Amino acid sequence: MKTFLENFFKLKENNTTVKTEILAGITTFMTMAYILIVNPAVLSDAGMNHGAVFTTTAISAFIATVVMGVYANYPFALAPGMGLNAYFAYTIVLGKGLSWQFALTAVLIEGLIFIVLTMTKVRETIVNSIPMSLKNAVSAGIGIFIAFIGLIQSGLVVPAKGIPLTLGNIMSPVAILTIFGIFITLFLLVKRIPGGILLGMLITTLLAIPFGVTKLPSSIIGLPSSISPIFFKFEFHNILTFNMVIAVFAFLFVDLFDTVGTLVGVASKADMLDENGNLPKARQALLADAIGTSIGACLGTSTVTTFVESAAGVAEGGKTGLTAIVTAILFIVALIFEPIFAIIPPCATASALIVVGLFMISNILKIDFSDFTEGLPAFLAIIMMPLSYSIANGIVFGIVSYAIIKLITGKGKQVSLVVYILAIIFVLRYIIEAFI
Repeated sequence: MKTFLENFFKLKENNTTVKTEILAGITTFMTMAYILIVNPAVLSDAGMNHGAVFTTTAISAFIATVVMGVYANYPFALAPGMGLNAYFAYTIVLGKGLSWQFALTAVLIEGLIFIVLTMTKVRETIVNSIPMSLKNAVSAGIGIFIAFIGLIQSGLVVPAKGIPLTLGNIMSPVAILTIFGIFITLFLLVKRIPGGILLGMLITTLLAIPFGVTKLPSSIIGLPSSISPIFFKFEFHNILTFNMVIAVFAFLFVDLFDTVGTLVGVASKADMLDENGNLPKARQALLADAIGTSIGACLGTSTVTTFVESAAGVAEGGKTGLTAIVTAILFIVALIFEPIFAIIPPCATASALIVVGLFMISNILKIDFSDFTEGLPAFLAIIMMPLSYSIANGIVFGIVSYAIIKLITGKGKQVSLVVYILAIIFVLRYIIEAFI
């Protein structure tokens, strides 16, 4: 079996081992397991069955991540995305007064369009057209973004009256455990102990029990809920309506550039880009995302996308699809062990995300900030990700500013036609939204 895995996933060629890939897969799952709790909570606000969404979340994550692991051989995991599920529930359903069946139809159309765009290499062309300075900026920006998510989760950073953010109560149990988790994880990494990030999360979770932050589950296993209340529930008669066009476009835009940003950023940090700065199997990776979204809609969940938390597995040494397969299997296991996975506290995932943020931001050293035509777009891409709470927005600011500053400084020929087209589309998108 070990030999089969080494040959199938080309472990020796990628300078990794079965043990390393398994640890990386578990780490990735641990950092993104929260989606099993959060996604049902968000979509149930839109009127969907909570238990059914939990089951669908796990199954859709399993299918999409297996496709990523087997077809692309990349260590990236997929699941229904945060932000996209919020748009689904709070903008389309609750905000516009439309049904969740309408929203699922929009997600299905988005997924099918992405399959076509991926097979025709449109999405791959977009990924490969992004300048190298922006690819490194996306990686660094994601580092700050996920560290920011960790700081918010832990309560170390909180909203404040009169100012956007301020320091939270650092003496709260969650904050103390998060800080402890950061240092114990860094200690394990410095000492080169295998599975340092995962061990740090497990130790933090165990300590959270006597602190009262989490507690042992009353039961260990349970049967998964049926997905019949949400399975294949579409409103095909609304496909040609104006609301459907707007909803599909919004899903397309955010999902495309969230996925592109995650793939480019994490792959750049993991040295998976080729000598030209391109992702060798971008089409296969993007197809996994498109298939996951389409199947996820049929099962009954919002858009499935590549998770930025995949960076945690990469930081743990994951380099191949075996990491993704391990993560996928754990999503299926979670179906019957929901009570156990539910006890992982925010402080455990927060500390891991902050440490991974440190791991990701190092790519900022590869950016030539002395060349302002490269440095300014990179800076905007980096800073807008955490401040706008969106990878997609960071890419938009990076690409638009890159096209403009190169053009006005007489360096327009350095910019590919695809980048100019993207910049125009981005600007038009915000103009249209302003008048809708």
